[in-house]
Amino acid sequence: MRHFRRDSSPGWPPNSLPIDPAGKALGLEPGQLIRAQVFQNSVCNWRCWYCFVDFSLLNGDETRAEWVTADELVRLFREQPDPPRMIDLTGGQPDLTPEWVPWMMDALEEAGLQDSVYLWSDDNLSNDYFWQYLDAATQQRVAHYPKYGRVCCFKGYNAESFAFNTMASRDLFERQFDLMKRLMELGLDLYAYVTLTTPCAKRVIEDMSRFVDKLQHIDPNLPLRTIPLEIRPFTPVVPRLDDDKRRAIDLQQQAIARWRVELGERFTAEELGLKICDIPLLRRGGRHG
Repeated sequence: MRHFRRDSSPGWPPNSLPIDPAGKALGLEPGQLIRAQVFQNSVCNWRCWYCFVDFSLLNGDETRAEWVTADELVRLFREQPDPPRMIDLTGGQPDLTPEWVPWMMDALEEAGLQDSVYLWSDDNLSNDYFWQYLDAATQQRVAHYPKYGRVCCFKGYNAESFAFNTMASRDLFERQFDLMKRLMELGLDLYAYVTLTTPCAKRVIEDMSRFVDKLQHIDPNLPLRTIPLEIRPFTPVVPRLDDDKRRAIDLQQQAIARWRVELGERFTAEELGLKICDIPLLRRGGRHG
């Protein structure tokens, strides 16, 4: 069980994900937190140094995880006392098993929960399995399932910070935007996170401007649906810290300050004040707004 909380540190925007999208879908009054049942897959193709999951739980080790079906997950969800109104599929990288989301939709419908439970999933924008292994009809089902939202996480605001954060090739930085664009064109209810830790902030003004440009190339309003996440040294992270990573934690403050400047220059106060789930995506579903 997880409690998603809206509050954040001074200088950082409140984290309204997934509180507001879930609340809107379920007809709930907006609050400061939402309870969710979390199910994690035990594989990931990044090794982000700030990940709150121990790396030993990300390599598909069957001694640390269990094979279960979507029907079994929904049964376990229903059998607990006072189950929450939301299920969060996370990891790891859920889309390494792209069937998981539509299977959960099927299981929720089979249990008669499709109208009362909101389904949420993460995506680290690292692979295209969604298109490789799901047929067009299943893709459309995921895109148009009424009570489903997806948040995609950009692991840095330039190629250098991306490679530093993920320990992956810097060449994969640009691929994140290509994958996000494909999801946008499909019509999903999309949101984004971005992590701003960086080994160097000398070009933060130019690089942040370019990053927001890239978001707006996908959709003019996508920056308004993007939440920068402050990285903090959670318990699993502490053993991974060295001088470079401690410096990166400090430098993210420069990056978030520049992010706020960029959004203030590109959007009106009224637009910045909208609830994240009420911000229209002008190019969702292939539209050209």
